[in-house]
Amino acid sequence: MQTQLTPAWLATPDGQTADKILRSCVHCGFCLSTCPTYGLLGNELDSPRGRIYLIKSLLEGNDVSHGSLSHLDKCLTCRSCETTCPSGVQYGQLLDIGRQAMEAKTPRPIWQKIARFVVRKSLTTPWFFNGLIRLMPFLRHSNSIVYSVDELALKQRLADRADVLQSSVLLLAGCVQPALAPNINQASIKVLNRLGLHVIETPQSQCCGAINQHLSAHDDAIAQIKANIDAWLPYLEQGAKAIISNASGCGVMIKDYAHLLRNDAGYAAKAQRISEATKDISEFLLTQDLSRFTHFDNETITFHSPCTLQHGQKLQGVVEEALRKLGYRVNPVKDAHLCCGSAGTYSIFQPSLSKQLRTQKLANLLAEKTNMIVTANIGCLMHLQKGTSVPVKHWIEIL
Repeated sequence: MQTQLTPAWLATPDGQTADKILRSCVHCGFCLSTCPTYGLLGNELDSPRGRIYLIKSLLEGNDVSHGSLSHLDKCLTCRSCETTCPSGVQYGQLLDIGRQAMEAKTPRPIWQKIARFVVRKSLTTPWFFNGLIRLMPFLRHSNSIVYSVDELALKQRLADRADVLQSSVLLLAGCVQPALAPNINQASIKVLNRLGLHVIETPQSQCCGAINQHLSAHDDAIAQIKANIDAWLPYLEQGAKAIISNASGCGVMIKDYAHLLRNDAGYAAKAQRISEATKDISEFLLTQDLSRFTHFDNETITFHSPCTLQHGQKLQGVVEEALRKLGYRVNPVKDAHLCCGSAGTYSIFQPSLSKQLRTQKLANLLAEKTNMIVTANIGCLMHLQKGTSVPVKHWIEIL
């Protein structure tokens, strides 16, 4: 694709990145077939190719409208188009640049700004969010339980060893997961403990930054990212094996730290190390001996693969492989590459589209008989559970 970005944009790192991405697009249209919003709306401007044209037009100095911004807002950032694209267009990176630039040129109405600010701060302020959940416990995951801690002896043995950090992993607690579904982190800790690993759980206040980043609060996201790097890097330097994420949405964000801070002289190398050390829990566990968890009943299970796992982290089929190694039969799922409609805060700001996508996804997940749906991301789990009576759990819980 030919581009004529304004000199002002070409003088910036974001502009240079955008120009390179735009030039890699050959506008072939393959992305249209895997774009959930285009599938629902049939409007090219609600497809990756259409949004690329809108961003290109903006960066070339043309006028944009609130309508243009609404087309970008309707994007789920599922990145299914990246998996499909034969040219390797980094659409997610372009979309972040385009959203930020478009909001700067076409400011949102004040009510939208307030709503987005409230959502951002509510979800990323633990004392407020936890208090909200205590006042409205029905918001918690309906299948949440509290596990008894029976690993204290192992933890003490590990704590007494001099090489404790060499036997440790850092587990990302998440900003909403501890309150909405605490059993996920507890199950993760128990599994990792049984593998002989000491688990250091991050504070709930150390949000990965995804919520701010995708709601165009870029400066707040960068501040969060740098604070996380400063907090986590010492563990790696002292020998911790990995940073483990059991929420694929958080994992893909942290793996993007290196890109987001690529031009920051003080943090680029640090961010690269954090990104390289970050593993989805499925990715990490497949390097371990899982024989003690093997399930011999040949039970059938249905797995929902989050977009952030299969398209963002490029870990398509990894959880399914782990489940099969554990002895489960994994149901095939039609259109498994399509988004369930959760997409972070998308279900809050685009409820109609979100519910339509959930209905489609659940129809495909439940097409084969199953007693349980498992997934790998807290947002997908909460979203899907609202649409079905079939239990939806994180796959790590079944271990």
